[in-house]
Amino acid sequence: MSRVIVVTSGKGGVGKTTTSASFSAGLALRGFKTVVIDFDVGLRNLDLIMGCERRVVYDLVNVINGEASLQQTLIKDKRCPMLSILPASQTRDKDALTEEGVEKVIKDLIEMGFEYIVCDSPAGIERGAVMALTFADEAIVVTNPEVSSVRDSDRIIGILQAKSKRAKEGGEPVKEHLLITRYSAKRASDGEMLSYTDVADLLRVPLLGVIPESETVLQASNQGMPVIHAEENDAALAYQDCISRFLGETKPLRFVDYEKPGLLKRLFGG
Repeated sequence: MSRVIVVTSGKGGVGKTTTSASFSAGLALRGFKTVVIDFDVGLRNLDLIMGCERRVVYDLVNVINGEASLQQTLIKDKRCPMLSILPASQTRDKDALTEEGVEKVIKDLIEMGFEYIVCDSPAGIERGAVMALTFADEAIVVTNPEVSSVRDSDRIIGILQAKSKRAKEGGEPVKEHLLITRYSAKRASDGEMLSYTDVADLLRVPLLGVIPESETVLQASNQGMPVIHAEENDAALAYQDCISRFLGETKPLRFVDYEKPGLLKRLFGG
């Protein structure tokens, strides 16, 4: 049975597109036929992170308007044969996405046999964000361990619970998962940012994972590669753990505890 997953947040710049890229790639690496859709009309960042920006010919709005078929528009990922990308349009018309059009695209993708449909949502409450979450079965709420980010995430959780198709029809609620990005165990220990337990307690959403702060995330994005492909990197391993938990496996949290260096370590390093 196909599942529609929206990756969302209350504010921009918290790592939604990075998460959408790594999460969809992670599911595909596990053997699931997966598609990731960029709903950020006007900006289009997902194809850059996926390394396929030069292969974009048609986009989501072209499909909705009947100017191209899904088969023409979907881009096969170079690294994962089970992963396809549906890029966003660079149109400035924010009303280019219609509920009927998006619903038809998702139904057609389900008929094509995609097991997971990952929707990369723009931040906040603009039309693209509402369209991305309307048909969601599950939601990954991405936040940084900062008060402003957590407050905005709380707002988007309220919108999920009110504006999704499941909410409107009185069905089973959208299953929510919390993902904390750019986490520094040392800074949390020093009181410079909220701890992951503080964030989880404030939002009251089950914790899917904690992604540590890592320069590799930016380096991978600049190379057009989801960070989950970076070998033996903390952020990549944390995303792999998130995939495992999402699929029902039990995995302890990693990279969340800071061990203060002892005297010998401070003197001699290592």
